[in-house]
Amino acid sequence: MHIKILGGGCKNCEVLYENTKQALEELGIEATMEKVTDFVEIAKYGVMKTPALVVDEKVKISGRVVKADEIKKVLK
Repeated sequence: MHIKILGGGCKNCEVLYENTKQALEELGIEATMEKVTDFVEIAKYGVMKTPALVVDEKVKISGRVVKADEIKKVLK
């Protein structure tokens, strides 16, 4: 599984990254995580509001920070 957190490096992006990391640990899933801060790359996903969570090249969450519990539902 490959996960990307899209955003400019703001506080919300960092929180989403940490919450995603926590969700992966709680589920026992191994994944590669990457932060994408280049707005040209972010635009390629069609994301207009950050932060965004991309799982295996599919945008799952955009424009809001979610807690680990909600991320776990997306990852299952």
